[in-house]
Amino acid sequence: MERTFYTFFLNNKPGLYSHLLHWAKENYSSVAFLNSNQAANDPYSSGYDAMLAVGAQKQICTDDNSPAFSELKDFSDQNHDWIFGFLSYDLKNQLENLKSENADGIEMPLMHFFVPEIVFLFKGDEVNMGILSNNEYFGRHKELWGIASKFSFKSGNSQVGKIRHRVSRKEYIRNVEKIKNHIQIGDIYEANYCIEFFSESAEIDPVDAYLNLNLHNPAPFSCFYRINEKYLISSSPERFLARRDKKLISQPIKGTMKRGKTVEEDEILKNKLFKDPKERSENVMIVDLVRNDLSRSAERGSVKVDELFGIYTYPRVHQMISTVTSILKNEIHFVDSIRFAFPMGSMTGAPKIRAMELIEDYEATRRGLYSGAVGYIEPGKDFDFNVIIRSILYNHTDKFLSFMAGSAITIDSEPEREYDECLLKAGSMAHIVDANLY
Repeated sequence: MERTFYTFFLNNKPGLYSHLLHWAKENYSSVAFLNSNQAANDPYSSGYDAMLAVGAQKQICTDDNSPAFSELKDFSDQNHDWIFGFLSYDLKNQLENLKSENADGIEMPLMHFFVPEIVFLFKGDEVNMGILSNNEYFGRHKELWGIASKFSFKSGNSQVGKIRHRVSRKEYIRNVEKIKNHIQIGDIYEANYCIEFFSESAEIDPVDAYLNLNLHNPAPFSCFYRINEKYLISSSPERFLARRDKKLISQPIKGTMKRGKTVEEDEILKNKLFKDPKERSENVMIVDLVRNDLSRSAERGSVKVDELFGIYTYPRVHQMISTVTSILKNEIHFVDSIRFAFPMGSMTGAPKIRAMELIEDYEATRRGLYSGAVGYIEPGKDFDFNVIIRSILYNHTDKFLSFMAGSAITIDSEPEREYDECLLKAGSMAHIVDANLY
């Protein structure tokens, strides 16, 4: 089945995105919108400002009993086209002898990938719209563009209800002390411990929520995803794994600092983050873990740390980001390179397997898509996947809304400070749903 691309010229892209996303949500049960927010400093970008995929011409959707990575490998081999989708954190249970038995109000599938009926690729002042030959709009591309780009919509009122804390401050501090005890006795070096904030009576327009979140906190791996009546609304700043020809790139984030109120204060806080021994220790532990993960699919001697302790600034926080790269072995399928690195070390800890066991013991929520990954696979099999953090998950059918935040616990962690870091990270999502977390 062939895909034909047509080029249109743009103006007012933010306004256009609003029309297109509302049109996509109203007409398709599978939607993926990946928005780089024109991240000019990303040397590993695909070159596109954004991508929108709508309609599942073909798809795979797996549950606990399906061999997800094998299915993804077959699906990719059979479809040399654009593919969009996600990997849930709980795929860990298919990779290791692990379990996920905590509360789950969203109930996302373990994995979903689809070949879109229509794909929009935005770059500069142009969009390339690719339509499959069997689509109803094939040969009617101007009509389709007119309908989608000028789609009429009304923003609805949101009623989120009370935002509840799954874990109290007191319980959080107690659990951090227990995790530190595991570190003290040599069980682990670090664990990423996360907590959930949720509402059981939320009614929102997911598109409006995404547009507001992206306006409030534009991020280079922002995304909106719909599968049936379940939604992801994300302002993620983190890349999990990308492939550019034979090169693999992972950019773990470990280290967070609030923004300053002035330029001078901002610089002081950035320097404080860069020099903070705890934050540097967190970061280098995960860099070592990522190096180990990439080595499983890499040519001998090709794993390199291109940048260590880079400080990057976002609207609400400064982040410490490192870059690890490798060269993919010819005999390794690209899906296996994803499998070997999943879940990402920045959201687990070290050693990874023991850290994930403790995460299950001490967290109160099944992570699901949170700390999983969303991304795309190009026809030539280059790919790019983010880390699902700074995100709202919404089950429209059950009116359940959830967002999570976490931090890396090390031997030097101060529980009260770690809790405050969670609230800082959750602040963008709380702002969008007009919630006070304190």
